[in-house]
Amino acid sequence: MSRSLFGTDGVRGRANSEPMTAEIAMRIGMAAGQVFNRGDHRHRVVIGKDTRLSGYMIEQAMTAGFLSVGMDVLLLGPLPTPAVGFLTRSMRADVGVMISASHNPYEDNGIKLFGPDGFKLSDAVETQIEALVRASGGVRLAAADMIGRARRLDDAEGRYIEAVKASAGRGLDLTGLRIVVDCANGAAYKVAPTVLWELGAEVIPVAVSPDGFNINGNCGSAHPGKLQEQVVAYRADIGIALDGDADRVVLSCERGRLIDGDQLMATIADRWAGEGRLVGGGIVATVMSNLGLERFLAARKLRLERAAVGDRYVLERMRADGFNLGGEQSGHIIMTDHATTGDGLMAALQALSAMIKSGRPASETFHAFDPVPQLLKNVRVGDANAALSADAVTRAIASAEERLGNGGRILVRKSGTEPLIRVMAEGDDSELVRTVVDQIIEAIPRQAA
Repeated sequence: MSRSLFGTDGVRGRANSEPMTAEIAMRIGMAAGQVFNRGDHRHRVVIGKDTRLSGYMIEQAMTAGFLSVGMDVLLLGPLPTPAVGFLTRSMRADVGVMISASHNPYEDNGIKLFGPDGFKLSDAVETQIEALVRASGGVRLAAADMIGRARRLDDAEGRYIEAVKASAGRGLDLTGLRIVVDCANGAAYKVAPTVLWELGAEVIPVAVSPDGFNINGNCGSAHPGKLQEQVVAYRADIGIALDGDADRVVLSCERGRLIDGDQLMATIADRWAGEGRLVGGGIVATVMSNLGLERFLAARKLRLERAAVGDRYVLERMRADGFNLGGEQSGHIIMTDHATTGDGLMAALQALSAMIKSGRPASETFHAFDPVPQLLKNVRVGDANAALSADAVTRAIASAEERLGNGGRILVRKSGTEPLIRVMAEGDDSELVRTVVDQIIEAIPRQAA
């Protein structure tokens, strides 16, 4: 069957509107509970969330759904997405749930599901769950004496904090570092400052007062301007900005310059390769990662494998081809030796470890390469497939590729979430990059808009 409920990262939408209603959330809980109700053991699910107002409603609805099919529920409260993946596996749960819309505003919410191994579900399993959600009466309810029980896991924060610290190794000491950390008023508002403080840093917390409405509100990795200002104002050594569910991170150097996921991956990969810890002979990034990253790695005889946009596609490629480091320019950094999904806090500790070992300030440590000029423009259309198949667009793309040659790259794709065509080009000649992007945009048929 075709999928309409699950997208590239679970279920997402505006809170209290389909599909993010209490009714559908309960049915997802019932359906996922039935799919993972395997064997005669007492089944268990862990549920975490970020700080959105609607999280209470979705959490309770999903709890009711799981209980009704005989699964016991452990409620984690506000915790990062990677913590749910970790605790699903650590608690030997049959399924894990994260209620979050990541970097979206508070009006939205979402549901991400994890299997017993702590990894997000495959398309096939999500399709199976969706079929049960859509079917009328397709779920078997538990007998009265087999209804599940729900309770809070009181030490969930502490378990995750220790796992994050352990990922960086026993030797990491942040004493003497002044660090600004922007938690986006989201899921990491408690754990991120605690981890940094316990490792010895002087911590200046920003956006750590969630009220249900202010998650990602002009703060966090999607809006890093506040972080950059605070780093300079407090004369901090570095700044760390997480998003609402803390699975992505960007940094600010001591001068207030932004450090994106490409520079982070380059720095971590270079260090791991030198220590013999990099598996797969390179890393996995997406088609959006800068050509400068590819050249940086190639100069060190390391590969850059490109996957489709989306951290799930990066992870699929990593697992299939045996890589242990990958990520996105936006700051999803996946380190499969330590986590089953992107973990902004763990990635930040790896970055801090590299900076300390280098003995250089953040502005030098994380300037691994000079980015190649890159330009991205969006075009709103009615039918993206029709627009992309137009002869004029095909010819414009071919012409652009010929003009850029080996010194650049063209990427034209439709958005997975909006009626948009995204046109990206990069190359050593910034004026040529701008010209070819504009030519492709002009070729897109306006009747498709």
